[in-house]
Amino acid sequence: MAQATISARIDAEDKERFDRFCNNVGLSSSAAIYMFIKNVINEHRIPFVVREPDAVYSAKNMKFLEEGIEALNAGKGVVHELIDEEG
Repeated sequence: MAQATISARIDAEDKERFDRFCNNVGLSSSAAIYMFIKNVINEHRIPFVVREPDAVYSAKNMKFLEEGIEALNAGKGVVHELIDEEG
């Protein structure tokens, strides 16, 4: 069977962590990627759930949080009493 090469660019830290994981479970990175490809072909699907990121981390919410942190750091925070949920 003829061989082909797949090339992908990933973050260097992600590659290092992936290589470390593969080594810990006794696989090469190439073997793990081969297993992924074979699974996709055999199952006719991506072997994990692919979905949009959690709305909590949306750009709008992250901007809101960053603005709040900036206000607190600038001394513009408001002190509130702790709310007792049991009472």
